[in-house]
Amino acid sequence: MSFTEKAKNKVEQVAGAARERIGDMTDNERMRGDGASEQGDARAKQAGQNMKDAGSKIKDAFNK
Repeated sequence: MSFTEKAKNKVEQVAGAARERIGDMTDNERMRGDGASEQGDARAKQAGQNMKDAGSKIKDAFNK
């Protein structure tokens, strides 16, 4: 996983957290839900990239 992909996922996660907190402060359920969803999406992307990296490492170990 490249550094830029990691950074993009982290930015999405932080933006989602901010949106969720703003929704909490303003009592805006939609914004709160959107923020939580955005965080979940970023975490899922990160997990997928981690699995992809692990698969590559396993593949490389068998090719040696």
